[in-house]
Amino acid sequence: MMSGIQRQFPKPAELLELMQFKKPELNSRTRRLGKALTIDDLRIIAKRRTPKAAFDYTDGAAEGELSLARARQAFKDIEFHPGILAPAPSVDTSCEVLGARSALPFGIAPTGFTRLMQTEGEVAGAGAAGAAGIPFTLSTLGTTSIEDVRAANPDGRNWFQLYVMREREISYGLARRAADAGFDTLMFTVDTLIAGARLRDKRNGFSIPPQLTLGTIVNAIPRPWWWIDFLTTPTLEFASLSSTGGTVGELLNAAMDPTISFADLDIIRELWPGKILVKGVQTVADSVRLRDVGVDGIVLSNHGGRQLDRAPIPFHLLPKVRAAVGEDFTVMVDTGIMNGADIVAAVALGADFTLIGRAYLYGLMAGGREGVDKTIEILRTEIERTMALLGVSSLTELGPHHVTQLTRLVPLPDCPSVQHT
Repeated sequence: MMSGIQRQFPKPAELLELMQFKKPELNSRTRRLGKALTIDDLRIIAKRRTPKAAFDYTDGAAEGELSLARARQAFKDIEFHPGILAPAPSVDTSCEVLGARSALPFGIAPTGFTRLMQTEGEVAGAGAAGAAGIPFTLSTLGTTSIEDVRAANPDGRNWFQLYVMREREISYGLARRAADAGFDTLMFTVDTLIAGARLRDKRNGFSIPPQLTLGTIVNAIPRPWWWIDFLTTPTLEFASLSSTGGTVGELLNAAMDPTISFADLDIIRELWPGKILVKGVQTVADSVRLRDVGVDGIVLSNHGGRQLDRAPIPFHLLPKVRAAVGEDFTVMVDTGIMNGADIVAAVALGADFTLIGRAYLYGLMAGGREGVDKTIEILRTEIERTMALLGVSSLTELGPHHVTQLTRLVPLPDCPSVQHT
């Protein structure tokens, strides 16, 4: 028994101070986004609101999805080393990338068929990026025109991702249009010679455009808003595809050219007046060669695990590439980023910049433009908090001493050569 404690009836005035009720949020979109604290939370909302085929196209990867799982695990398998007695009363998250400032050390990666995820599509992504002061990248397989993206982000930085198509003039024409529209950077993508085996899409019968089948109708019943948006908004248009009707893999295989080479890169460099990045780099040797031929930078990427399964993990490759190419060459990284701490770790280990793809699309599917804003807000908050807890005030203070990459997948020792008879 407790003794010596005096009890009394609570005073009405004191009760009133405790009974502070929040004003109810009547906007359903704002209400559901307000509950999201992480990118994983946005993913859960996106899955609930998006038909299975469209969600799985975004969420899935190639074959056994090992590359994607390993890339995400690599970011989890890090250890931070915070400094002590190193006050960081304010944190500057801005950086310079390709000759201009970005308010945050990440931009929005190119994503194809984006309006299939949510009808606002690239317009929402470009508008949110412009408002946040970060770059937006439009895909060759985007569902909004180059000119409409510029209109949605007239004062921000727009980048264009380019595939070299079988019909070269299609690619050249898109590059010229992007340059005329004021896009400042071209992202030349080299890892999509043919389509990867995206098995979720095959199992779902996912096609472009979506087809109404018994399965899709049943799946749509609890998600009528998606079909209402799809059927009552302008028809999907693809700047690079003259015809549609098939799986994503079939469309890619019909459009892409597995014979692209450094000669194609030379042609594009002559054609493009701005900065050029090469995206899809997965070896140290290729990184050095691209630096030596004079491109402006590279993106270490395995295409979000959507092409070659068991491909190298870009985050693991990063320190080796940085050491090989030196400090003055722009190196970016993508694939697997789901937290602002992932971005801080990448910068600490040598990345000049990072790109987010699925994280952006989860926000888009969860709530359109507001959902993309929420993605950026979540990542910004996580970046600022991680930097402050590490005791750094700016991105330039981050270094390899702040991060250890823990080993889970360790290469076996080289085996002696074996003569086969």
